Amino acid sequence: MSRIPGTGKSPCPTSCCARHRPRAPHSNFQKITCLTAYDYPTARLVDEAGVDVILVGDSLGMVVLGQESTLSVTIEEMLHHTRAVRRGVRRALVVADMPYGSYHSDLGQSLNNAVRFVKEAGAEAVKVEGGERRLELISRLTEAEIPVMGHVGLTPQSVNALGGYRVQGKTADAAEQLIRDAHAVEAAGAFAVVLEAVPRELAAHITRELRIPTIGIGAGPECDGQILVLHDAIGLTFTVLPKFARRYANVGEMISRTVREYCDDVRAGMFPSMPSLIMRREPRRKKKRRRSTRTAIGKMDSCRRAR
Repeated sequence: MSRIPGTGKSPCPTSCCARHRPRAPHSNFQKITCLTAYDYPTARLVDEAGVDVILVGDSLGMVVLGQESTLSVTIEEMLHHTRAVRRGVRRALVVADMPYGSYHSDLGQSLNNAVRFVKEAGAEAVKVEGGERRLELISRLTEAEIPVMGHVGLTPQSVNALGGYRVQGKTADAAEQLIRDAHAVEAAGAFAVVLEAVPRELAAHITRELRIPTIGIGAGPECDGQILVLHDAIGLTFTVLPKFARRYANVGEMISRTVREYCDDVRAGMFPSMPSLIMRREPRRKKKRRRSTRTAIGKMDSCRRAR
């Protein structure tokens, strides 16, 4: 379990995401920061940098495994990456995406799959996509003491049904459905909800109405928190950057430049260099001469004769 520095206490999702209250005008609350991570080193760096929530997203299928969408990500792959992230996190809340197909059939099997994320991989909460149609599922998971983060708007696991990655809630009917979805997620017991690719005004309206935090991704700054795919933020992707994302660094170029310099050094015979080949030797210690038994007896005899 991740710990609150200096207290030894494990944070619960509700307390972690409730700091946005109260919602009074001009209230002084701190926005919730969320990023994705998929392995030990990045999870450790993100956690040490102070992010509040780390999501092991099924987006790993696209940014880590090179797949076209998130649909082919398996539960075993998600468990594997969640375990790695768990080892690197000491403070942030770890949330794991339940992949497509792991919660779309029998409620009992869906519960068993969610339990695996908590019991086997160390996740502190799971995220499921969908609104009203997930009401019973979210309720069942929370009854089993598994914290749930909801996800409405553009739900990538429904990309085929939605007709692509498009902004949701643009018509009056679609906006009303999104509002109902968000309220359903809250009523079912979710501790927070992700609003993805939702018009800013609609996201702000939902944020005002809900009692639980909203985490925006392409939904405007009025949400209670924001989440980004880490690889988008650090420049480690090979596709067009989403319009709502912001690139803070170009790690991809740094890696390429480093590898090119290494290859040049090897081909030019400049690596390894002489200093890297010289092994440090510890100074030799003077060995104490051991007296043999024969020498000691001889000295004793000489002393006797001298007397």
